[in-house]
Amino acid sequence: MLAKIMSLFLLGLIRTLTGAQARWLGCPPKAEQRIYFANHQSHADLVLMWAALPEELRSITRPIAAKDYWTKTPFKKWITTAVFNAIYVDRAKTGDQDPLEPLIEALTNGDSIILFPEGTRGNQEEPQKFKAGLYNLALKFPHVVLVPAWINNVQRVMPKGEVVPVPILCSVTYGAPISLAPGEDRGEFLARARQAVIDLRET
Repeated sequence: MLAKIMSLFLLGLIRTLTGAQARWLGCPPKAEQRIYFANHQSHADLVLMWAALPEELRSITRPIAAKDYWTKTPFKKWITTAVFNAIYVDRAKTGDQDPLEPLIEALTNGDSIILFPEGTRGNQEEPQKFKAGLYNLALKFPHVVLVPAWINNVQRVMPKGEVVPVPILCSVTYGAPISLAPGEDRGEFLARARQAVIDLRET
């Protein structure tokens, strides 16, 4: 019950601060298994993507969260587990640990996920080069629909180092799904996926 109340509070707060406007240009919102992948410039990206989805999709879609940041305090950990049902990933690989393991488990269980293929936040206007995770997941789960998305303006809501959010209209634009072409190598696919995200910036 407390998580539901917090969920409604956060939705109201986010929509008041940002509008959390979703623009479905390349595909409709649909309850099918998907990997949404987007540019990443703020910790608030996770929250905005979650808030921009319709309720029926939020319940089946799990954002990826950096474990070191989102478990730093009991409150952040509770929010990401009880409200967002997030999947934690370790940004620092240790030993034989596969950072994709929790994502593979979620996709195997039928969940959709929200992924930021840059791996960490960027400070440039364009996304950094995508890491291999998106390619490896596309290879392992060819039936899962890959939907690019462009998050606009959220980095201005909570600039790095600030603690008080600034009300600014933000949007998430969802593009046409892409898929891994037969024989396409990792570099070609990741460059094409990154470009699919960038192309949504001007739409």
